[in-house]
Amino acid sequence: MKVVPVILCGGSGTRLWPLSRADFPKQFLVLSGNHRTLFQQTVDRLAALKSPELLLGDWLIVANEEHRFLVLDQLRACRDVRASLLLEPMGRNTAPALTLAALQATASGEDPLLVVAPADQTIGDLAAFVTALHVALRTADSGAIVILGVPPERPETGFGYILHERPGADDPAPAVVRFVEKPDIVTACAMMERGDHLWNSGMFVLKASAWLNALGRFRPDILEAVRVAWMACSVDGLFIRPDRDGFAAVPAESIDYAVMERCPGAGFPLRMVPLDAGWNDLGGWNAVWLVGEHDANGNVTLGDVIAQNSRDSLILASSRLVGTVGVNHLIIVETPDAVLVADRANCQEVKQLVASLGEGKRTEFAAHRKVHRPWGWYDAIDRSERFQVKRIQVKPGASLSLQMHHHRAEHWIVVRGTAAVTCGDETQLLTENQSTYIPIGTPHRLANPGTIPLEIIEVQSGSYLGEDDIVRFDDTYGRVKG
Repeated sequence: MKVVPVILCGGSGTRLWPLSRADFPKQFLVLSGNHRTLFQQTVDRLAALKSPELLLGDWLIVANEEHRFLVLDQLRACRDVRASLLLEPMGRNTAPALTLAALQATASGEDPLLVVAPADQTIGDLAAFVTALHVALRTADSGAIVILGVPPERPETGFGYILHERPGADDPAPAVVRFVEKPDIVTACAMMERGDHLWNSGMFVLKASAWLNALGRFRPDILEAVRVAWMACSVDGLFIRPDRDGFAAVPAESIDYAVMERCPGAGFPLRMVPLDAGWNDLGGWNAVWLVGEHDANGNVTLGDVIAQNSRDSLILASSRLVGTVGVNHLIIVETPDAVLVADRANCQEVKQLVASLGEGKRTEFAAHRKVHRPWGWYDAIDRSERFQVKRIQVKPGASLSLQMHHHRAEHWIVVRGTAAVTCGDETQLLTENQSTYIPIGTPHRLANPGTIPLEIIEVQSGSYLGEDDIVRFDDTYGRVKG
């Protein structure tokens, strides 16, 4: 039985702002577990499927083009994973993303089973997860589409539900009757009492052909548009890029709306396998509080936090001390450039707050103060009208692009490691406590020829300090700008 793990990695996680940003969304954050990001935890779980009766094919990871180096960096910490990255030029929701994966999986003429998982969930019981997936794989191998359903722990209005038939003694995967989209609290309580509604986990097991056939039946417009974009794709090592213009024409739709909710009664077998494994989708800060490690007062804390006479709160500090006195049921999240304070009961409204940041074109909407790049990262630690100070780290063997700026000069001071500095026609090596000056309009490049990370302090001065004032002449990573 050939199985291809498919990880859908394109979410934005706006309800977990300010930790989750458009340029660094929640799947790449450490929010629970053993210091692994949510994406890495997803990889670890699916890797546990490996067994003598299962052949794990090359993984398929569907991600946003702008996150490709984040995915690669985090994959390096995952052992024995051979993956291709299907890079969406823009988000079109989960149905087109799965369609890209299904077309890629069948390109060689095979029809593998796909285990489809979002990259932003947590599972508490790995053994139970693997057991449920093996049941789902056996069911899907006969041609059924299988969804994993989670027994509800509470009446939840933020999740979708699945109504299923009563399972028989020899029926571990009963048929799905219908879907219920995010009910009100009264309906959620009633469904929980009945016991035949499970949470929709958003995880699916199905043959690639089963997805393509169902999509062709219910949404042929999506299938045809994705196929056009995929057939015109370009391949660059592990990166597979569908045609940008073609993908822009793809209708945006979720897997549930496009196919799953239409299957019952339409001749497509849709089955449900229960997943009782401590599942959580971390869809908001209250969910992070629920799965966190609580102290004697019900608080979940991370970082430098002193909580005095405070109860049932989530308090995260990333760059400084956060102290609380006499607060209850709050979400407090501190980052170097933003602080969120919210009542736990209203934490879903963070999404509207983030939308207003985007409408106002606030920099806090998309990026952290610390910005990751394929060569390392930079942290804009101070800024005023005509100057900016950055702390920059370059990975061993990595280099920035050969570039120039029209409006700013730069001073570089090496604080750790060795820097190979190209300025105009000259290249020199600088070590700790040495510095150099890059005049406006001069082509230059910073590289790390050493075996330890290079750290420098960069002081920019000039009339305009925006990141778009970069003219690239050569770049190892194929970037045009940014």
